[in-house]
Amino acid sequence: MPLIANAVVALVALLHLYILVLEMFLWARPAGRRAFGLTPEFAEQTKVLAANQGLYNGFLAAGLLWGLALGPEGHAIKVFFLLCVLVAGLYGAATANRRILFIQAVPAAVGLVLLALG
Repeated sequence: MPLIANAVVALVALLHLYILVLEMFLWARPAGRRAFGLTPEFAEQTKVLAANQGLYNGFLAAGLLWGLALGPEGHAIKVFFLLCVLVAGLYGAATANRRILFIQAVPAAVGLVLLALG
């Protein structure tokens, strides 16, 4: 079970690195606008805010990767950062877009359950 739990943690980390790239570097480009359903004008007006969001997603990924790198001693770190991802996902789903629940919160919750079972 620990191997599966760590695989889910790694997937959540990779997802947040992908979100970092989308928000920090691709927000106003076609790929970023398509991913978030943005008009070119809105994307241009909000790209600094999006870059800030992307940086926070990068911190979440870094924390998860740090926990993985520590092996069994990183269990508490993985739990902490998955809880952060879960809270961010719940908040985003409630305030921005319901899809965030399934993209961000559910994978974090699955990771937490798997870590608890491991």
